[in-house]
Amino acid sequence: MIDPLAQIVTLLQPSMPFSKAASGAGNWRVDGAGDGSPFFALILEGGAWLSINSQPAIQLVENDFVLIPAADRFAMSSLDDTPAEGNDPARVTKLVDETRHGDPNAQPNMRALIGRLAFGSPDATMIFALLPCLLHVRNQARLVALVQMIRSEAQEARPARNIVLERLLQLLLIEALRSDAAGLETPGLLRGLADRHLGPAIRLVHQSPARAWTIEDLAAAAGLSRSVFFDRFQKQTGMAPMEYLLAWRMALAKDMLSRTTSGMKEIAAQIGYGSASAFSVAFSRVVGVPPSQYAQSARSALKAA
Repeated sequence: MIDPLAQIVTLLQPSMPFSKAASGAGNWRVDGAGDGSPFFALILEGGAWLSINSQPAIQLVENDFVLIPAADRFAMSSLDDTPAEGNDPARVTKLVDETRHGDPNAQPNMRALIGRLAFGSPDATMIFALLPCLLHVRNQARLVALVQMIRSEAQEARPARNIVLERLLQLLLIEALRSDAAGLETPGLLRGLADRHLGPAIRLVHQSPARAWTIEDLAAAAGLSRSVFFDRFQKQTGMAPMEYLLAWRMALAKDMLSRTTSGMKEIAAQIGYGSASAFSVAFSRVVGVPPSQYAQSARSALKAA
């Protein structure tokens, strides 16, 4: 049986364009505007308050890991907000091996590894819609070790560096998403997979995307009536069953068009269309351009990268 979570993380094609070591001392604060890209932080020492997209702040302590699929605004500050005479909380100092926030001469009360992720998948937005808006994992030794390995690999020009980084980032995402803290409070893929009725149906879609699935087929696999299955699927994942099936087929099609030389007929057959023309019509309606045009643009972009 195919594992949907592993399949989706692999399809994301993760990379890490930016990371840094940061610390805070005294009374410090960072206010910033992100670009909507995924952001992660691992607290190595001490603690801090973190607020994302103007949401209530959460307290982070040593070995906490946070992953935010889309950060537009963020604020990070010291746990102690007692004013310090002569110290500007917003002061930033570049030290030898880290960026210091607050007092550059005081003992740090927080140290962290912070990074931004990027994804090669053209359907990253659709995939992130199925993930928690904030993932907060506490004291998971495997995540701590993975982040430190990623940091070390990113800093050294070793053979096969890019391949190793991609694999480590895939492991990081899988480990974070399958952790007990992978928030099932909001609708998404994780909540759907955790549902004892919906999980088997979602796995079947990923195992056989070419099958001519109907609501009745998937409802039967879930052991539910058609109406109950439809309502439950939409409530738990945030998408209608056929909407999810179409989105997943198009994500696979985009990946194949970008990374393989398969013909339109072969790709159509692999994702459930009886002919190249039927696939072309569906792809053009969803994506906005014909598959041949999309393939040409995607492959040109890969060559230029």
